[in-house]
Amino acid sequence: MGPLKGIRVLDLTRVLAGPYCTMILGDLGAEVIKVEMPGSGDDSRQFGPYQKGESAYFMSLNRNKQSVTLNLKSDKGKEMLRELVKQVDVLVENFKPGTMKRLGLDYDSLKEINPGLIYAASTGFGQTGPYSERPAYDGVVQAMGGIMSITGQRGGKPTRVGPSIGDISAGMYTAIGVLSALYHRQQTGQGQMVDIAMLDCQVSMLENAIARYAVTHESPQPEGNRHPSIVPFEPFETADYPLMIAIGNDKIWTKFCKTVGREDLINDERFKTNPLRLQHYDIIRPIIADIIKQKTNKEWQDIFNQADVPNGPINTIDRVVHDEQVKARNMIVEVEHPVAGHLIMPGVPVKLSETPGEIHSPAPVLGADNEKIYSSMLNLSPEEIAQLKEDNII
Repeated sequence: MGPLKGIRVLDLTRVLAGPYCTMILGDLGAEVIKVEMPGSGDDSRQFGPYQKGESAYFMSLNRNKQSVTLNLKSDKGKEMLRELVKQVDVLVENFKPGTMKRLGLDYDSLKEINPGLIYAASTGFGQTGPYSERPAYDGVVQAMGGIMSITGQRGGKPTRVGPSIGDISAGMYTAIGVLSALYHRQQTGQGQMVDIAMLDCQVSMLENAIARYAVTHESPQPEGNRHPSIVPFEPFETADYPLMIAIGNDKIWTKFCKTVGREDLINDERFKTNPLRLQHYDIIRPIIADIIKQKTNKEWQDIFNQADVPNGPINTIDRVVHDEQVKARNMIVEVEHPVAGHLIMPGVPVKLSETPGEIHSPAPVLGADNEKIYSSMLNLSPEEIAQLKEDNII
């Protein structure tokens, strides 16, 4: 099911950026065939934590996929991959630039046998430029892309964003690139290469940091949990634990002041507009802090929600998993794995009214679909498949 039903994807990716892309495609209905190295498979199969010997990290990123093993260093393995390529719509890989060319499996080679192929390459620095052949991981591109320099407490050390945003953003952009290329192919019949660099994606996500630099010619610094341009827009201590308050415009500021019983602040010349509140941050912040300390987090939530003032608790992961809104939107899904058994994982965030995505199968055991895929797509007999396994081809 799903809007991508009928699209077949050959997934040569590993760890996070590439698998995140192909997971999105699988969630939306594409048939995803994950190609892994015999014996070891995707590197992330060795990342903990484990449940009954299976990596929870791997399982969280590789649902809705089938797994075949194939040794691409062997001539037979390359031959088999080329035969598979003839029958797919999309190939996604995240090897270092030059790797697939050395194997004779790069886009220029494969488009000769499948002109409609969408070939997506997700790498640290892209296929061009002076850094193109450098290896990269999430922490490297977070550092180089500027995000660490504006994350953390004011005056503190540069801080890595908790989730692997370097990988995840690249995975999202790769999926967007693939979908765009599929639409173009639908109009013209023409395939193409999608070149995604993790560093490019980090730069694209700097939001107002580059805008501020362009105007002020000063490099933005970490601001902790406050917003650099909007006031108030940060957590405040309540009588028990912090509450995030986000006053995004002057209309909400008026609501906020009325709700907390401080109408006098509305027409105070220092605080009437957001630029003025930003200018007088050191004055208004303590005033708000004293107000918010007077009630508990839950009491303020009830008050602000009634008044339509944006707010929210700073949830720990266990609270997120059990949050009623998260559960109502099916964003925590229960999956049964053939080896690991029962586990939960995030659901599909793209909600489509007519062709909804879904999690229809857990992450595959390494090579679980060898016989099915190789017999149906390459017309290999059980005996031939057994011989390939004995020869360490699969």
